[in-house]
Order: sequence, then structure tokens, then C-alpha cells
Amino acid sequence: MERTKRDFFSRPAAEQQEFLTQTWCDKCQQPDLGMTDPTEYAEGEKVLIEGKCCRCGEVVATELID
Repeated sequence: MERTKRDFFSRPAAEQQEFLTQTWCDKCQQPDLGMTDPTEYAEGEKVLIEGKCCRCGEVVATELID
């Protein structure tokens, strides 16, 4: 499925902070480790934010649900 880039940094600062801290890392198997290097995109009907786990550097993704 094709990804359509979106501008994560156009979101309000408080919202950005929430998305960057409320994460789940599959490798670490822990919540809220945080992410760096966020990229927001749409994939079909889904909107996702993808970045790197602050602890291990693995890719983590959060699906945004209205």
C-alpha cells in the first residue's frame, strides 16, 4: 500500500509530545519508552507515526485513531 507523507510537526506541541512518549516497543516489550525521528504518514485509511525506540533504536509505529 502506498504511503502519503504528512507533517507531524504541524501538530500542536502538546499533541506531538503525547505521541512521542506514549509508545510500545515490540523488541523491548515495554510501553512508554518514547520515540525519536518521528515520521507521520497515511496508508490507506490509517494514519501512523513511525520512529525509533529511545531505548533500543528499533522502529516503532503508532496508529492514530480518531
